[in-house]
Amino acid sequence: MKPATVHDLDAARARTLALVAALSDPQLTAQHSPLMSPIVWDVAHIAHFEELWLLRELGGAAPTDPRFDDVYDAFRHPRAERPDLDILDPEHAAAFAASVRARVLAAPQTAAIADFTAALLADDFVYSMVVRHEHQHVETMLATIQLMATGHPADAGDGPGRAAITGDLDGEVLVPAGPFVMGTDTDVAAYDNERPAHAVDLPAFFIDRTPTTNGEYLRFIEAGGYEDPGLWSAAGWAWRRTADLRHPEFWHETDDGWSRTRFGRAEPVPPAEPVQHIGWYEADAYARWAGKRLPSEAEWEKAASWNPGRGIGEKRTWPWGTDGPESPPAALWGTTARWGPDAVGAYPDGASAGGVLDLIGGVWEWTASDFHPYPGFRSFPYPEYSEVFFGSEYKVLRGGSWATSPQAISTTFRNWDHPIRRQIFSGVRCARDA
Repeated sequence: MKPATVHDLDAARARTLALVAALSDPQLTAQHSPLMSPIVWDVAHIAHFEELWLLRELGGAAPTDPRFDDVYDAFRHPRAERPDLDILDPEHAAAFAASVRARVLAAPQTAAIADFTAALLADDFVYSMVVRHEHQHVETMLATIQLMATGHPADAGDGPGRAAITGDLDGEVLVPAGPFVMGTDTDVAAYDNERPAHAVDLPAFFIDRTPTTNGEYLRFIEAGGYEDPGLWSAAGWAWRRTADLRHPEFWHETDDGWSRTRFGRAEPVPPAEPVQHIGWYEADAYARWAGKRLPSEAEWEKAASWNPGRGIGEKRTWPWGTDGPESPPAALWGTTARWGPDAVGAYPDGASAGGVLDLIGGVWEWTASDFHPYPGFRSFPYPEYSEVFFGSEYKVLRGGSWATSPQAISTTFRNWDHPIRRQIFSGVRCARDA
């Protein structure tokens, strides 16, 4: 195994362990919301996934316990059922994870391998998949901790975030008409739903320079946005009324103004941060109130990855260029150092070629698009990662959040969720026709 691969595996595990270390056994084993698993389930699921792919699939190893194939299979049991399964307690989940990792690091390299295994090993894809999977579950666990009544013992609520250090934040960026390359055939870590690369020809459009801030979203609330059915789709309005929603999740109106609960701590809503914890229906209604619309995911990716000065051929893995997660803009999130996004415009060095800011690493941004396969899609390495979710039931999110590891995101990465989901670190950026 390459030293860089060992480093990435170790870094992902260190992030997991740092997150759960301060939690008590009751916090780890409780189900804090039916939308989320008990955190201890995530810990053992990470280990089971690693064993499945790096020991059993690559090396033919026997499972640690055959029942884990049932209780830690995310597709056999919805999250609401998982507390009632025969899952490991915190001590044994941690021991299972440590045992799997030790066996992975000690495993010999396979000499004669089948075609499928060769495909998994090509460009170390399977190792990248396991690393990304663990980072993704860290973000899931952070969303679970946000739903905990007591929050996290870490010092997550103190101090403001990094302030904007650019003065040109308002307004929009014009993205000219023309084709660009959507998706990728060259990013070795890309998932199947990001492939194959294909040309998409778009008309010109405007996209907001930054995501919508809390201050901007507050104006939508105060203007009666949650009370005006004309701003909402029929399904969105029905959902808003049934759930009696009047503001983003975790917000509260007080005598002194608006506050929010962030990891168990109440604090004033910071106006310059991007709004988060809103669902797709809210994002759609806000965009309509603003006289705009949500961007399609093709528009979002073009704004993030295309260099208008280089024609159709230049594709950026990151908005600022092709440097990897070591580059300065990427190094500033995914560390859970502050447990929240910084102010919009805080990282001007991360701007796209067209000058769009904060496309990666602030909040997940809802798009107008349903989650569908690209032309020529082929499922790999298992259909349950992407294929079973294709359809109009899910909306695509782009860009990653402050909780997303830089190693688990790029301009082609596609996230998806139900339009009612608000516990995720999701926000909105608007667009309009040119």
